[in-house]
Amino acid sequence: MSRRLLAAAFTAVFAALPLASAHAAEPVKVGEINSYSRIPAFTLPYRNGWELAVEQINAKGGVLGGRKLEIVARDDAGTPEQALTAANELVRREGVVMLAGTYLSNVGLAVSDYAAKRGVVFLASEPLTDALTWSNGNTETFRLRPSTYVQTAILVREAAKLPAKRWATIAPNYEYGQAAVRNFKELLKAARPDVEFVAEQWPAQFGLDAGPTVEALEQAKPDAIFNVTFSSDLSKFVREGTARGLFKNRTVVSLLTGEPDYLVPLGAETPEGWIVTGYPWDAIESPEHKAYVKAYQDKFHENPTMGSLVGYNMGLAIKATLDRAGSTKSADLIKALEGLKFAAPTGEITFRASDHQSTMGAWVGKTALVDGKGKMVDWRYVDGADVLPDAAAVKALRPAK
Repeated sequence: MSRRLLAAAFTAVFAALPLASAHAAEPVKVGEINSYSRIPAFTLPYRNGWELAVEQINAKGGVLGGRKLEIVARDDAGTPEQALTAANELVRREGVVMLAGTYLSNVGLAVSDYAAKRGVVFLASEPLTDALTWSNGNTETFRLRPSTYVQTAILVREAAKLPAKRWATIAPNYEYGQAAVRNFKELLKAARPDVEFVAEQWPAQFGLDAGPTVEALEQAKPDAIFNVTFSSDLSKFVREGTARGLFKNRTVVSLLTGEPDYLVPLGAETPEGWIVTGYPWDAIESPEHKAYVKAYQDKFHENPTMGSLVGYNMGLAIKATLDRAGSTKSADLIKALEGLKFAAPTGEITFRASDHQSTMGAWVGKTALVDGKGKMVDWRYVDGADVLPDAAAVKALRPAK
């Protein structure tokens, strides 16, 4: 009897081995959602970035003891509705262990809400809205890129040094633009009580009517302008503002404009002397960053953009999360992400346990025209940890659990 039991036990063990081996060989799938067709100037280089990271990760052994990392991407076309359809498909049909990505703030908020209801981890790579990690923050959502607050706070430090007292603002009329202007006003007034805001322009997202907008700003006679437009709206604003002399003898403080994603399209039309946040990729000399740039150029035969760096860092963050969690269970992934530190090409990044915001920072400098091309000069890097509110302040910003 004992021999028969022993034989049966061995049979059961060996019968299970192929199944275990097959499971170990299965890739770990992460679902990625982004506005690839709506905002290709940023999102296509971003996709290149995470593709490079995944290739390097798998070449070095993958994740969770040798399993391949696979990112399954979907296009949301810049709408929350399509993003939610994609999220549901990725979770239910593809069996992804977590969601990642999104670009526009309203899309990121929609996916974050879905993730909270489904109990699925969401690593928001690009949306900048403060609501994502503060007023609408939830257990499942984490954000990689520096938020609207971080980038605005960095620019306010520079704006406060200017002699300008009369300010005008221009921003797209949706959550990201509204939050950027609100933050800028509050922070600048706190630093410089003598300033006043004399005009606001709120063009529809990607629907800027440049002529009337520039004329309205000019009529207000501001000393300086805070600009939040980007992509095609930025190009129209720069072109019309330059033609009408809006920027002559006025300082412009501008979110994101120093990123190559937007400087490159501006080309010879790049305005000089704007104070901007951006990414001076060709001037960062650390060995880690140089190695990343070379690998990116070798693979894609083009220069990296801010989108590329965000995508690459997202891939690294996913691997670091899986390595720390040791599993694909949502509860383990959340625990791993809270306080997670990982090495990126521009230095160590931490996901804060208090608000699930990473400490990835931003570069601040000025725009210049060099050899007929836009360039970011006189720059410095500001770590997100230097400007983010502390844990006590965050407690008041996030909803009670």
